[in-house]
Amino acid sequence: MDKIAKDVGDIQSRLLDHRPVINAEVRYFVREFEEKRGHRESRLLENLNKMVSETNEQILPTDLEGMMSDVVKRLEAANHMAERVQQRELEAQQSLQLQVNMERLKDDWAEFLKEQQRLKEEVNEEHAKAVGQLSTTYSEKKKDLTRFSLL
Repeated sequence: MDKIAKDVGDIQSRLLDHRPVINAEVRYFVREFEEKRGHRESRLLENLNKMVSETNEQILPTDLEGMMSDVVKRLEAANHMAERVQQRELEAQQSLQLQVNMERLKDDWAEFLKEQQRLKEEVNEEHAKAVGQLSTTYSEKKKDLTRFSLL
């Protein structure tokens, strides 16, 4: 029974435990990378690092503060120009809105004047009717008065 348990354990470790295979692959990769290539990639990386540090020392300006102040000035000028453009656009929109409002007010005023003219004509007609009625009433009274005074 012990032999069966040992065989089952061996089979299980071979089927489920992948560490020996992975360790062998890692050793092969390290041997391939380090021994056969002779640290070529690490030398390339060291050379690149050296070139970058030399470039940083030579190309970067020593007057970083002056450069930053120039950039800040340019940014402020750009912001100022953007604000002016926004102000002009706002004024144009307000001007357009003002024109629309003026047109609407003119239309309202014209409508108001038409309404006033219509009301004036109605009042004049009513007045003319009232004057006509009064004059007929007074002419009748005048006739009655003259008739009574003659008698």
